[in-house]
Amino acid sequence: MQLEAGQDARRPSAAGDRQTLLCFSHLRWAFVFQRPQHLLTRAAAAMRVVYWEEPVWVEHGMPGLQTRLSPEGVLVVQPHLPWGCDPDAAQRRLLDAMLRDETICDPILWYYTPQALVFSEHLQGRVTVYDCMDELSAFAGADPALPARERVLLHRADLVFTGGRSLFDAKRRGHGNAHLFPSGVDTAHFRPARDGLADPEDQRRIPRPRVGFYGVLDERLDAGLLAAVADLRPGVQFVLIGPTAKIDPGALPARPNLHYLGAKAYAALPGYAANWQAATMPFAMVEATRFISPTKTPEYLAAGLPVVSTPIADVVRQYGGCPGVQVAGTPQAFAACIDRALALRPASWQPAADALLAGMSWDGTWAAMAALIGRALAEAPQPAATVPV
Repeated sequence: MQLEAGQDARRPSAAGDRQTLLCFSHLRWAFVFQRPQHLLTRAAAAMRVVYWEEPVWVEHGMPGLQTRLSPEGVLVVQPHLPWGCDPDAAQRRLLDAMLRDETICDPILWYYTPQALVFSEHLQGRVTVYDCMDELSAFAGADPALPARERVLLHRADLVFTGGRSLFDAKRRGHGNAHLFPSGVDTAHFRPARDGLADPEDQRRIPRPRVGFYGVLDERLDAGLLAAVADLRPGVQFVLIGPTAKIDPGALPARPNLHYLGAKAYAALPGYAANWQAATMPFAMVEATRFISPTKTPEYLAAGLPVVSTPIADVVRQYGGCPGVQVAGTPQAFAACIDRALALRPASWQPAADALLAGMSWDGTWAAMAALIGRALAEAPQPAATVPV
């Protein structure tokens, strides 16, 4: 069976005669729009997609599920667990009940976190996919058992996809069917920023030049570097957009030229980027960033913004030859790169960036993934019912 992006993939063993993709993720669907949302939105054009989020803890009551259909057509499932319950046992019971209620048989199992194996390892999907977008064991507060669980998932998975070259080099040693799928870009979404868009209201009073960043503000942000560069370039305004996670917001550096505007919808990002003069990625060079391949790099370029980044391995590998991307590791060098980025003329770097972006669409990424899944489905044994009895 050849599964193509956008094609109606039908299987008689799935509810409503449509193949179901059941995704287990550590990320909330509505948190930020990134790799899972880009890929699974496209999957939802061909399949029924169910997205199981990490649990929400509540004070009282019984374990239960809240479900909603996202605007993208994905069924988002959110476990609500009372404090004190066994989260793994509770989620397993809720999962089994959901499979029965939604008549889900023989799904494609799609994992973003090996942690979900604790309550889902009894499922036997027709095909199991591990889309590894981060080295979760390197993040703050990670469960020490995570590496062992990942080894189990690598053994069970039929396909392993990775979000960057560094992850691919690490994971292919543990799996013989690993495939590199770096971050893509929805160029049509960000390209209008080059032609000028209205300045969002909460940004209008910020002077120019503006250098922007959007993303999760967490332990991967180099707060010390950000503060030092802001001090070195007091005439440059640094705009940071995104939610804060796993750090105290009070720990973020405060400067007159540092502006934190909070989380914004994906649809709003081109409007902010259109009114920046450059973009920055001040990631800390720590274990948590060793394997990252930032989705925002090609988005900034598509929006017409030159980029200044710390020396993240995948940024250097993929964009080292792009004149619109500069890399620096010290505050002084970073500030100097910002000066150069602000002085760049679009004609000096955008053609090369556009040539690079031409082969990086999320549509193309999903089409290639779908083809691999289709081959795996064709080679899989005939399905056995997965719905618990």
